[in-house]
Amino acid sequence: MTADPWAPYRPTPADPWTLTKVGHLHRRAGFGAGWDELQRDLDAGPDAALDRVLAGGTDPDADTTSDYLSSERSLPAGADTGTLAAWWLARILRSPHPLREKLTLFWHGHFATSHAKVRNARLMLGQYRLLHRFALGDFRELLRAMATDPAMLVWLDGAGSVAGKPNENYARELMELFALGIGHYTEFDIREAAKAFTGWDVRGGVAVLNQKRHDAGDKVVFGRTGKFGPDEVTRLVLDKRESHRFVCQKLYRFLVSDTAEPTPDLLDPLAEGYAASGFDTGKLVETVLRSRHFFSSAAYRQKVKSPVEFAVGLVRGVGGTVGAKPLAEAVEPLGQVLFAPPSVKGWDGGPAWLNAQTLLARQNLALAMCTGEDARFRRCDPATLTADPLDVFLQGDVPAATRDRLATAPPPKPKPYQPATDPKRARAALVLTLPEFQLN
Repeated sequence: MTADPWAPYRPTPADPWTLTKVGHLHRRAGFGAGWDELQRDLDAGPDAALDRVLAGGTDPDADTTSDYLSSERSLPAGADTGTLAAWWLARILRSPHPLREKLTLFWHGHFATSHAKVRNARLMLGQYRLLHRFALGDFRELLRAMATDPAMLVWLDGAGSVAGKPNENYARELMELFALGIGHYTEFDIREAAKAFTGWDVRGGVAVLNQKRHDAGDKVVFGRTGKFGPDEVTRLVLDKRESHRFVCQKLYRFLVSDTAEPTPDLLDPLAEGYAASGFDTGKLVETVLRSRHFFSSAAYRQKVKSPVEFAVGLVRGVGGTVGAKPLAEAVEPLGQVLFAPPSVKGWDGGPAWLNAQTLLARQNLALAMCTGEDARFRRCDPATLTADPLDVFLQGDVPAATRDRLATAPPPKPKPYQPATDPKRARAALVLTLPEFQLN
């Protein structure tokens, strides 16, 4: 057998295709799955399951009359952050292509832009569209477009950056957070690159270049001299080998493990393949998801669910429906508000998602969905499950001692909710508060 960790996974008697692997795939490449989906992909085998996950369903935005587009058009520029978050959660809940939404969420954290400063829902939706379009596409084009994205121009003060007085924010974040990482550029590179991004403004929701305010002179970036603009600086950044490794390392953390940094034998082939493909994120993601490494113990339950993954996973597992606005309100105490990352670095993620306060909020949300006493979640009822909640949510993969505790534990009695009297609701409530359910 090849020792290549990125070689495609092939079931063997010692390493079969199991329900736990199917659940692992759906958690990482989406937001979890219901029992019927799990069974379908278990029967189909890994190749067919992965083909389905990677291809997704037909994008409803292809239909110009779809409710997806209608709901977007109905959002005024003055919509608040909660309304925007609910809009995106509604898309995630209904999307026929969970992987694309999952990677859109990744890029949102990567290019962390907050409505708290932009204060224009139309601009934030425009940036979402950009991220969604390139989520599994060409990173070069995404990075190039991000330089003049209207929401980004407001967020990093690019609107108003002029020749003679360039604002360095975007040039700095381009190198530090978006493409290279600390240590692979100098302050001089930032100052020179900042000149290339001058002259842009936002008018009527559109980025407009004022040539009179743009620095058209020579700049020296990474030792290269030229009359560079945004596209040329972006190309110079991506020409550096460190950019290939930087993006692959972040995607590795997102898809494989929160805490284990990829060793050179893992990272180098990914980075080389990414560059050779022309920064095709879809190909990179496919390489990871199909690999032996992805289905190994090095990846299994090596990530903490984000609040969005936790909440949407509850709904998808039950197979019910829930209003996006109540769900957005319930997710906020867990520590994540879509369209409002806490800083230019995005969310820390990983173990940082969990503390005494957020764990209690997760437990309360799980109980609210299971007891049937919270009117917001009555259409998301685990009593309707056709299989054991332990199998649906965790594919039965818990230690024997945990199984024994589940069998003998009394129904939870949370306040202000009443005890869950239905046995399946009670069991679901216990399963959803297990440590294993906090992990992806």
